[in-house]
Amino acid sequence: MARPNLRARAAFPPRPRKSLGQHFLIDQNIVRKIVRLAELQPGETVLEIGPGRGILTEALLNAAGLVIAIELDHALCAHLRVTLGDRPNLRLIEGDAVAYDYTKVPGPFLVVANLPYYVSTPILFRLLQERRSLERMVLMLQAEVAARLAAAPGGKDYGVLSIAAQFCCEVRQAFKVPATCFRPRPQVGSAVVILTPHAKPRVSVRDEAFFFRVVRAGFAHRRKALLNSLRDEGFDEMAAGIALEKAGLDPRRRAETLSIAEFAVLADALRET
Repeated sequence: MARPNLRARAAFPPRPRKSLGQHFLIDQNIVRKIVRLAELQPGETVLEIGPGRGILTEALLNAAGLVIAIELDHALCAHLRVTLGDRPNLRLIEGDAVAYDYTKVPGPFLVVANLPYYVSTPILFRLLQERRSLERMVLMLQAEVAARLAAAPGGKDYGVLSIAAQFCCEVRQAFKVPATCFRPRPQVGSAVVILTPHAKPRVSVRDEAFFFRVVRAGFAHRRKALLNSLRDEGFDEMAAGIALEKAGLDPRRRAETLSIAEFAVLADALRET
């Protein structure tokens, strides 16, 4: 019996893997809206994370110069090599986007992606670390993650991710995506956000790494007073108390009530103390 050719095999793409949280986008209208938001130019380099079955990848290939697609799933990579492997401006990388060395991507570049739900937060932190090489990011995310990116102080969505994103970037929520646009249908909603890196951070801090250490310590125990949370995360209680007083902050406040600017003043004061 004759073996089916590769194109015939491509008609039967790999089934979604629950262990990898795969929900494949199937709506071409959503693809067009994402590409339009990205404002791609013919010579630009685009990084796509988690191309899946390639519905967005194909549109990116038509709009941009070089498309670098990182996919963890071996079966999906094989499928993409069959369906899109003849496109000269595609560079397909089989690997983990969390561990990938983004300095290998020729910059400046854009990120346009439907991020896998189960690993979207660590990928976001990695991309924010590489913001100096990025022009902008157009990302489809779980709706609650998108809400955290844009959250203001005082709410339950406000946290380390909110501060990290807003410290580095302008965050704009674009539109919501219903579950019917995916197969299989996810149990949660999705949203598209645009992150545009600032030329310089939103607030000035003397030591960025120390600033984020203070932010993480503050949110490590959300229900505790800020002084207690800092103490429990290894800061000297007396030094933390002095720093809070110097920063003009009530030690009984919780981290979720502090603005990014207040965290910056606190971090600088704590560093001096």
